[in-house]
Amino acid sequence: MRRYLIAGLLVWVPLGITVFVIKLLVDLMDRSLLLLPPAWRPDALLGFHIPGLGLLLSLIVLFVTGILAANILGRQLVGAWESLLARIPLVRSIYSAVKQVLHGLLSTGSESFRKVLLIQYPRTGIWTLCFQTATSPQELQDKTSREVVTVFVPTTPNPTSGFIMVVPKDDTIELDMDVEEGLKMIMSLGVVSPGSGNGNDVAPIDPNP
Repeated sequence: MRRYLIAGLLVWVPLGITVFVIKLLVDLMDRSLLLLPPAWRPDALLGFHIPGLGLLLSLIVLFVTGILAANILGRQLVGAWESLLARIPLVRSIYSAVKQVLHGLLSTGSESFRKVLLIQYPRTGIWTLCFQTATSPQELQDKTSREVVTVFVPTTPNPTSGFIMVVPKDDTIELDMDVEEGLKMIMSLGVVSPGSGNGNDVAPIDPNP
């Protein structure tokens, strides 16, 4: 009975969590419909709600914003807007920090979160997965007299929290696994590791061991 219960859990738990996350994202995107005047909203026009229209509206807004920001006039408007935000003490700190983080994560030429490394932490002889976030500033290189890199050591099973560390590059080992595989390993408490499959190749449960 235990083996059959485990087989059932392997089918329904991943499916249930996937549906829950997708529904959460779709519901969140649907709130973008509140930006439209009440008379223009699909609910008012059609008389019923269609899930996912907010996602479509969000994609359209992002695409149009990208087109406007990419041309000369759009860059001037964005520059003026950022110049205005830079004059507000608290807002400028938050805005600039978020923009720099997104630029580092989304830029194709950036090294941020492109490498999975091994470092010895919390003591020598114990190895921990981490992600290289950037090449450390020149001041850190000069003060330490070594080539150092900035890494993010995530916590398990929530990889959004963790520690920022500056470590000598010679003390790191670059792994062949990509960032997605590293995140899976961290979030699964080490159960899912590179080469172990994506969960679809689970061995069948033998009812007569």
